[in-house]
Amino acid sequence: MDWGTNVLRGTGLPALAALALMLGCPGPDDDDSAGGDDDTAGDDDVTGDDDTTGDDDATGDDDTADDDSAGDDDDDDTAADDDSAGDDDDTPGEDPYADAVISFTPGENAGFGQEDLPDIVLGPPEGAGEFGGSTHVVSLGNGGEIVLEFLDVPLIDGPDADLIVFENAFVGWLEKGFVAVSEDGVVWHEWPCDPEDADGGYPGCAGVEPVFANAANGLDPTDPEVAGGDAFDLADLGLSEAHYVRIRDSGTNIYGGDTGGFDLDAIAVVHGL
Repeated sequence: MDWGTNVLRGTGLPALAALALMLGCPGPDDDDSAGGDDDTAGDDDVTGDDDTTGDDDATGDDDTADDDSAGDDDDDDTAADDDSAGDDDDTPGEDPYADAVISFTPGENAGFGQEDLPDIVLGPPEGAGEFGGSTHVVSLGNGGEIVLEFLDVPLIDGPDADLIVFENAFVGWLEKGFVAVSEDGVVWHEWPCDPEDADGGYPGCAGVEPVFANAANGLDPTDPEVAGGDAFDLADLGLSEAHYVRIRDSGTNIYGGDTGGFDLDAIAVVHGL
């Protein structure tokens, strides 16, 4: 029901009666005037002008339309918000770290950290700095390898380094590894690494640079200038994108107990989609 129209019609009659008295029309006790009132009432429909009132109705409709429109906007906004929330619920939380361990093939003298797989290598690094090695790692063992996947933020080629690999190297203790990437997990591209060239700083190898970034100090793990670890550039391999990372122990490290070989802490995307 259009309540605005009814109110307008209800207030129109008293105003017309007062106008009739001012013009000297017969009083309300005259039957003819009562009839006149009826006619006036009829005229009221014209004077109050149902068309005019209709205009009011139209105005009311416009208001209603505006209200509906506003309501629609609210609904649209709400719907958009709901959709956005739904997308958030369906989409893995975006972060620059590996999202899955595809495979782990331990070599001899591996074992340390395996009970905490896969989570121990999926989050941010827990570097212990230049003079201490983190124990937040999994040891690959002699010739062991691990394959990880980026699901929500794949690697893309940007300026300079695109990937950082975090081992637990520190001064006087290095354990080198080969790093390869793949777009599909089938065809691999490996950075050249010389794990025996100490004078050259073991070029192309992971497990050489200490790791500084950790949850306590707030250093950005995706910034090669401050995070530490070993940085790699997709351009060196002629690639524009990669989703998988494979790390393989070099076979030239010290092996003993269950902590032998390359110790992986984390990997991080520097440039990603």
